[in-house]
Amino acid sequence: MATDLVHASWNRIDAWLREHAPRTFATLRPPAGDEEIAAAQEELGVTFPPDLVASLLRHDGALEGPEAFRFDTGDRLLGVSGILADTRFLRGIDQGHDGETEDYWLHDYVKFASYDVTSDGLLLDCRTGRDSFGAIGRFFDETGTGFGQADSLGGHLAELADTLERGRDAGLVTFNGRLIWEGPPPARPEWSADDPLPSPDEQLPELDLSYGPTDLLHVSHLDGHEELGALIAVLPYERVAEAARKQVRRLAVDSGLNDYPEVAAALDAWERGTARPRPDRADPLALRLRAVLARADAVRDHTRRWAAEKIALGIWGSPYRSVCESAEIRSHFTSDWRADLHEDLGGLPLPPMPDDRFWGTLNNPAVDSSWYAAQYAQDQG
Repeated sequence: MATDLVHASWNRIDAWLREHAPRTFATLRPPAGDEEIAAAQEELGVTFPPDLVASLLRHDGALEGPEAFRFDTGDRLLGVSGILADTRFLRGIDQGHDGETEDYWLHDYVKFASYDVTSDGLLLDCRTGRDSFGAIGRFFDETGTGFGQADSLGGHLAELADTLERGRDAGLVTFNGRLIWEGPPPARPEWSADDPLPSPDEQLPELDLSYGPTDLLHVSHLDGHEELGALIAVLPYERVAEAARKQVRRLAVDSGLNDYPEVAAALDAWERGTARPRPDRADPLALRLRAVLARADAVRDHTRRWAAEKIALGIWGSPYRSVCESAEIRSHFTSDWRADLHEDLGGLPLPPMPDDRFWGTLNNPAVDSSWYAAQYAQDQG
């Protein structure tokens, strides 16, 4: 039977998720009922391809949230209720005087996976009697529908199972029991560190030193790091400062900037607890970092420019901001940045994904969560 491929593929996907990403596996819902599936087809006035029916009889979609099961396109698997809601919404879009068009949305398209933050997602062609029946396309709200994803949902699930079993080589990451689709960082050209230190009079880009070690960190910097951001928010200042030093060192090594003696010496002193005064124009570290900015600008190496800026931020700025931004830039160099950050934070148990209540009740004088606090107080009042 054609649906055998669906069952076999879900067996492989479920087994992989149970072992490598149990929290993502837990978001897959139990099977939908036959009557519910039949009612959905009647309501939409279409016939679901057998592969979609077989898939719904295995998993009625996935729960929402950052841990949700998603395809490698970032689209969350929808259950029957989601299929109905999203398909009805797309049918209601006004396509202008010409009406429905095949390259935007047709009545017999059915959306089965959603990007969630937009109306983008994966769809099935449910036009019976056509060679395209059961083919998978992807809808973009700005450009419409394009096909070529797969000839069937069974084939698409089989490709997904193959991808999962290839692991990191296929561009996926697991962290804290979650599956995260994140392509491997691109290969970067080597960065030699044998250029001489420029003179103080040389025309070089200036470092942004408008920040200070006691600056408040806006909660948005933490929220983007999900459970790691929540951990940073509740740790004592000393632990965050230690993690910031480790993250900056990792970033310097990743980017090749640690090969400069001025950078390595400054980080060595920083790790020993030696506070570095604000630099003047002759400061060797500042000169070196400014020279890196100039060289990176010349070859359009934005990532190494960012690395130089974050090294300066680490040494002269707030450890809370430094640890967040160093980790963010490290994501351009390594897929292990989350695990490394967790290790540098002491490997402590990770809190749940932070929500508005978490940020609204946060009591950390180094973090500006005032907006969430006001909203929480209003909700409680």
